[in-house]
Amino acid sequence: MTLNPGIIALLLSSILSALILAYSALFGIRVLRKWDMSSGSEAQLLMERGTYLVSTLLAYVLAFEVLALFLFIQTAERLHPLFVGAMCAAGTLYVNPFGYPALGLRVVLAIFAGLWLIMNWLDSKAPDYPLIRAKYRMLIVMAPLALLSALASWFYLTGLRADVITSCCGSLFSQGSDSVRGEVALTGDSVIRIVYMSATVLVFVIGAAYRRTGRGALAFGAISALMLPVSLLALTIYVSPYIYELPTHHCPFCMLQADYNYIGYIIYAALLTGSVTGMGAGAAGAFGRLQSIEGGQDAARRRLTLVSLVSFAAFTLILIWSVTSSNLHM
Repeated sequence: MTLNPGIIALLLSSILSALILAYSALFGIRVLRKWDMSSGSEAQLLMERGTYLVSTLLAYVLAFEVLALFLFIQTAERLHPLFVGAMCAAGTLYVNPFGYPALGLRVVLAIFAGLWLIMNWLDSKAPDYPLIRAKYRMLIVMAPLALLSALASWFYLTGLRADVITSCCGSLFSQGSDSVRGEVALTGDSVIRIVYMSATVLVFVIGAAYRRTGRGALAFGAISALMLPVSLLALTIYVSPYIYELPTHHCPFCMLQADYNYIGYIIYAALLTGSVTGMGAGAAGAFGRLQSIEGGQDAARRRLTLVSLVSFAAFTLILIWSVTSSNLHM
């Protein structure tokens, strides 16, 4: 099964990303110890050239890490017919104990990758590299995370066995299931609906005020981060039955299938973009040393905030359309 093109791509990219991030983290330790923009020494000049190479390389690697998250999910979705009991990616990920941890680590790594790309974009627009130390501190955190993600993906993908009987999404996400995901589905949909609506109102109110006044950077970053888990719960528990037009179907993966026009990919891409750019906009406003950015720190902050709000708006409108256009009435 490891000869599957998707599996080969995921394994190779995971190993390559982990190695590049490990090298970049080691280079980052040197930068944190010896970086001095006021120095004109040969060591400083070589270090500055090294940052160009590392930043360019990481920009491509981390952008692929974000795409690799969706490739990982798509591969799990495409493999589900090979396993008895699996109806979608939910069953494929349940084939061995490493499936869901690998997915979780990839989600966290994709979020960190998106934030690093935003920080790198901001830093590259300033001649004095105001975020150079913050970037490399983040890389030192990301390197072991990438290693854990690569290991979990390796054990999961190489451990797939077609003779394993797995569980379908109906048993994993239905109410009354013994699994953790089933226990989550027991949460009252009215509670989830209220929490999600409250968070959505807050993100738009705080975001609009932040974009206009520049105040509330930490609040907007925090509510953007909170929107990710809250929205996933609302989508799984409340909205998904309307997408499937089946009141007992709470799977977050089946919506990735052709039967539902692959709407899940659009939903998850909009949510991830909104959360990551919102956190990035909050970080851009929180840093007080970005006045040297070309076009101004305020312009960068406003642009990121706009992308975040548009993404959250798209996510919300898709969910509203899914509920209102459904033939299911509950």
